[in-house]
Amino acid sequence: MGKHLIFTIVSLSAPMSYAHKTFASIHNPNIFTWNTMIRGYAESENPDPALDIHHEMRVNSIEPDTHTYPFLLKAIAKLIAVRDGEKVHCIAMKDGFESLVFVQNALVHFYGACGQAESALQVFELMPEKNLVAWNSVINGYALNSRPNETLTLFRKMGLEGVKPDGFTLVSLLTACAELGALTLGRRSHVYMLKVGLDKNLHATNALLDLYAKCGNIREAEMIFDELAERSVVSWTSLIVGLSVNGFGEKALELFKELERKGLVPSEITFVGVLYACSHCGMVDEGFAYFERMTNEFGIVPKIEHYGCMVDLLGRAGLVKRAYEYIQKMPIKPNAVIWRTLLGACTIHKHLAIGEVARDELRKLEPKHCGDYVLLSNLYASERRWSDVHNVRTTMLKEGVKKVPGHSLVELGNCIHEFVMGDKSHPQTEAIYAMLSEMTRLSRMEGYAPHTSNVLADIEEEEKETALSYHSEKIAIAFMLINTPPGISIRVVKNLRVCADCHFAIKLISKVFDREIVVRDRSRFHHFRNGVCSCKDYW
Repeated sequence: MGKHLIFTIVSLSAPMSYAHKTFASIHNPNIFTWNTMIRGYAESENPDPALDIHHEMRVNSIEPDTHTYPFLLKAIAKLIAVRDGEKVHCIAMKDGFESLVFVQNALVHFYGACGQAESALQVFELMPEKNLVAWNSVINGYALNSRPNETLTLFRKMGLEGVKPDGFTLVSLLTACAELGALTLGRRSHVYMLKVGLDKNLHATNALLDLYAKCGNIREAEMIFDELAERSVVSWTSLIVGLSVNGFGEKALELFKELERKGLVPSEITFVGVLYACSHCGMVDEGFAYFERMTNEFGIVPKIEHYGCMVDLLGRAGLVKRAYEYIQKMPIKPNAVIWRTLLGACTIHKHLAIGEVARDELRKLEPKHCGDYVLLSNLYASERRWSDVHNVRTTMLKEGVKKVPGHSLVELGNCIHEFVMGDKSHPQTEAIYAMLSEMTRLSRMEGYAPHTSNVLADIEEEEKETALSYHSEKIAIAFMLINTPPGISIRVVKNLRVCADCHFAIKLISKVFDREIVVRDRSRFHHFRNGVCSCKDYW
């Protein structure tokens, strides 16, 4: 028994390679020792051997116990090995361990971590007793997989069943609120955190900081950061990224310099925020300097996200040819996002030849992605090549590619209201469209003229203008103007990039109605105030 005890201490404190050697020297290891080995790998940076240990254990006819499957499923969740996890689920059922609460919790966590939120929910709903760990796992499964509505529904159900949330629950809830732009609900969560003392939980406060940043309320994000008794690199990174996407790139870079003065080591995500800040401020030379420092000074091996930032940096600055050459010299194979970034830059800066090259590459990687067709169509439209626009749209129909409809979300009275282009489903439709007409009338007095160059040529000019007037973000703004008092800020979350027409129109709407309007589109925030946007028309 002494050797087994020594092995346990070794496996929990030493590198797994040393633990494995010790394990191999034990004659007839017992189930406790096998489990310890699986646990060691599950909690290490390389959990893959845990599967081999389990296989070896079964070959040796070692009967598992109540601790075997939770550790094994934890390893599989880290590996995101869906098929292996499903096999283990079947084995656990056969061995009669599926009904144990620890195994059920591990299964819910595994399915959620692997993007199988529905499977996680099925296991969860079959549990006769649902503890806080189970609730957290299933809620987090939906939050991780960008299913904010389901996350909030489960959170409400959890409250109705009298289960009190903890820091892990709040992180999932705040993540969902951030994705939906549900600032009011996020603020209520903040009040709850203060009430029960969870404002001292660093993970929860980091999520709160991230919420305010992602809801476009960067001032409150900075206040949360300033009040933190302890700041991890995650805290610094959250605010740096938040400042970057909100259009405050210079402040983001100043914060990064302060992080360095504090002697903290930035992570690869910190550098994504830094490079993003450079990209959205047009700081090309500075961006390349930071990229060099990341690799040479901090030893961070660039990932596809970092290369994507560099392509975006060059593309936004109009250096499209240089961006294309950069992609060709990348040491890793460019993915669809890289080529799509280049195609987007070609559309903005009207580089048709390179745009067609980018589209050809995208056709190989993701032939059914509707956004690529739209970008190419807009590029042809900007060159007034209407027959090519028609061909692109015909190809979309022929190949069954459907355009993802733009939608905009706004929060009012603890409810999220969603609008699509030309939406007439809302009970207040008549009042909304009356306000849209008034918005257009007042904007024209300030110099608004519809930007119709990318709207299809086969409809009349007047119809083009009408189509632009009914974009989802304009409908959402009209809804908020008639339902909120004067002077109240309006926040809109949009799933696509704001078009040039809406961007120009919202600047004027912010001026004539004397409102701050914050629009979060697919990649960044636009803070409109008094006829000016925080992006300085560089987006």
